[in-house]
Amino acid sequence: MSHEAISIFDMFKIGVGPSSSHTLGPWKAALRFLQSLEDKNILQEVEGIEILLYGSLAKTGRGHGTDVAIQLGLSGEDPVTSDVTKIDAKIQAIRSNRLLVLSGIHEIGFDPTEDIEFLFTESLPFHPNGLTFLVKLLNGETLAETYYSIGGGFVIKEGEPGGGKMQPILPFPINTANDLLHWCMKTGLAISEVVMENELAWRMEKEVREQVLNIWRVMKECIYRGCHTEGTLPGGLNVKRRGYQLNKRLINHAAYHGYDDWIATIRKGGHDFKYILDWLSCFALAVNEENASFGRVVTAPTNGAAGVIPAVLQYFICFCDGDTDEKIVQFLLTAGETGSIFKKGATISAAMGGCQAEIGVSSAMAAAALTECMGGTQRQTLMAAEIAMEHHLGLTCDPIGGLVQIPCIERNTMGAIKAITASQLALQSSPDFAKVSLDGVIKTMWETALDMNSKYKETADGGLAINIPISLSEC
Repeated sequence: MSHEAISIFDMFKIGVGPSSSHTLGPWKAALRFLQSLEDKNILQEVEGIEILLYGSLAKTGRGHGTDVAIQLGLSGEDPVTSDVTKIDAKIQAIRSNRLLVLSGIHEIGFDPTEDIEFLFTESLPFHPNGLTFLVKLLNGETLAETYYSIGGGFVIKEGEPGGGKMQPILPFPINTANDLLHWCMKTGLAISEVVMENELAWRMEKEVREQVLNIWRVMKECIYRGCHTEGTLPGGLNVKRRGYQLNKRLINHAAYHGYDDWIATIRKGGHDFKYILDWLSCFALAVNEENASFGRVVTAPTNGAAGVIPAVLQYFICFCDGDTDEKIVQFLLTAGETGSIFKKGATISAAMGGCQAEIGVSSAMAAAALTECMGGTQRQTLMAAEIAMEHHLGLTCDPIGGLVQIPCIERNTMGAIKAITASQLALQSSPDFAKVSLDGVIKTMWETALDMNSKYKETADGGLAINIPISLSEC
């Protein structure tokens, strides 16, 4: 049986909020399209570009910043390194000057109000998140390429399944949770150790560890920044940021300098259940408020669910024994592999599966990672992931105003809490008596996604999105 090789660095991508499928994916699609033009040696022959957005990208694209991401991508900006503090100024300059500099080297006339078209009533059959680039060349010829943002920042070009990547040969090929458990039982390795062996098909072990720790660096910087930034989120809902006030209240005005000093100060507050629970919520809120503000985050496995895994890992570091590089690497390796199994067996796209595909998957990833790091067996680790997803089944994606704010931000706190509960249940249970397997819950999740009405799949056509009487003041 063939298998899909997915690195944990495919699951954890550094980028810009607010959405991996509606912001990061279209941004990367634009960069891929630029590369396509350069490969054909026609980049500087382009006279004009029009972008067509279909399905969910059209319906919630403005709230998710899809149009902004595409303009930045076509400008040659890298979502990993782009200065997020200058995004507004760059977009305003394009709008005011009606000029776009492709890849930073070729200037064309471009009016985003005319040249980016939101096709609200049209959807492409392959995936709800479709976008087409239409190009007119100086010689009068035209070119069209279509891309699909399939969730978690993954992008596929039409006619090129799997994104056209070469598939490495892994020592432990894995499609399902049973495959993973098979290799663990055969080798005696922990899940994170199996994952590390597979990662060596892409890069050296030293590089894997360095890149994993860099992922954590971006996550923890996002938590810290979100806990120390006040104000109102952009987009028109006028949602007040809560991470700042909650941090200020919990820290009780204690003085500290920088992240490490902050963590030490948090630990001094003790281990009261309510205190820890408040901090867990604070960590998750902070990340997703940054995400909603076009801040730099890590898809985990998506932007809309970016707060769950950092919050649980930060909890593990602050209140358990997780404050070592080895434990952090172990945590993220286990989480990444768990997420890849969900992607292979179901989806991590809310436009395909509702919010169960985002918050549900992130909660399962965090639950598995925490369980292994707390000394759970391989089967207890997979059991924790199953428990977390089982209690997210059917969760809809119904963002008010098409913004990744309500109910998305609070849902990250719920996903984090459920992950810890699922881990505790698994650690206190025997998998021998479990009635539901992880593969069984993944299959059920996918069937639920197929049955779910499209209005609950990131279209803002149902649920809270239409039942909460809030008017946008500036969208």
